[in-house]
Amino acid sequence: MRMVFLGAPGAGKGTQARLISESQGIPQISTGDILRAAVREGTPLGREAQGYMERGELVPDSVMVGLIRERLGCEDCANGFILDGFPRTLDQAEALDALLGELNKPLTHVFDVEVPREELLKRLTGRRVCRNCSASFHVEFNPPHAEGVCDHCGGELFQRADDNLETVGKRLDVYVEQTRPLTAYYREKGILKTIDGMRPIGEVQQDLAKMLLSTSTK
Repeated sequence: MRMVFLGAPGAGKGTQARLISESQGIPQISTGDILRAAVREGTPLGREAQGYMERGELVPDSVMVGLIRERLGCEDCANGFILDGFPRTLDQAEALDALLGELNKPLTHVFDVEVPREELLKRLTGRRVCRNCSASFHVEFNPPHAEGVCDHCGGELFQRADDNLETVGKRLDVYVEQTRPLTAYYREKGILKTIDGMRPIGEVQQDLAKMLLSTSTK
């Protein structure tokens, strides 16, 4: 299985990608993780990406695709992978298709997790993240057992600077403008499945599992 998760910030795509990763034994690959790892390891592409990041510039698609190529070549991707956070634009989607065509590893699934804007605003502004392990909680929907303390590692929970109302609204606007057209792109390819992200995490997980099972048995 080789899949992409689409969805606005706060839609819950990262959570569902993680659950599938754990159940299927395939890696969840996020662009943020790839960038941090490449910079930390000092690879040629990592050093190039670091230069853009230090100047406050976006890392070019060519560099990101190169980093993804390296990551997909790792042994743990032999049986599949989940891309979370890439592609974000049509240009990136086309570049990804070209890369996967070279590797003979075409996508098998694209899931679009849909949540109304009003709900996304509520989710994101109430989000709290662990400074230590990056686990995510919510003051209303998924509160920690002890206020301000991570259930997993005991680290301090904080609100990210980009989770305030004004910034969240701008992030959602950018998503609609740049990323939503990807749904039409993948729908034309016949591999897009729309997921109702308003339901409880467990229900969404079960729905995804049924979709994966039905396609794997065809």
